[in-house]
Amino acid sequence: MFDKLMNSLFGSAPEELPPEDARVALTALLVRIARSDGQYDDVEKDQIRDIVADRYDLSPELAQDLMYQAQELESQAPDTVRFTEAIKDAVPYEDRTSVVAAAWRVVLADGDRADEEDALMRLIAKFLGVSDRDSNIARQKAMG
Repeated sequence: MFDKLMNSLFGSAPEELPPEDARVALTALLVRIARSDGQYDDVEKDQIRDIVADRYDLSPELAQDLMYQAQELESQAPDTVRFTEAIKDAVPYEDRTSVVAAAWRVVLADGDRADEEDALMRLIAKFLGVSDRDSNIARQKAMG
């Protein structure tokens, strides 16, 4: 499964991903954000699991399975720039903006906005093609 997904994302001609593959790729991006500050703790994992369960209408068990797949993909994915650009090419804009909103929820989940997370969020929003304005709106909503 990962070979096909990796080829779809990072092959010479990226193509739109089927919904199940897009789920894994977008969840892997959330995992990358959570890991960016060197701490990938339970509150962040729980937040990601809740986001994907709600977003994709999954049972807790299926959300956990998706998390395992996403963690594996994230560990195999190349640098963040190539990873986010590949997602941009393969996922519609509205899905990318909602991922930025979800990513802000992950960043804020542990109550500590690390500089690494802020920097990565700026990079990810830019390479996903999401405007600063849309990213800031998503952050404000995530903050409550």
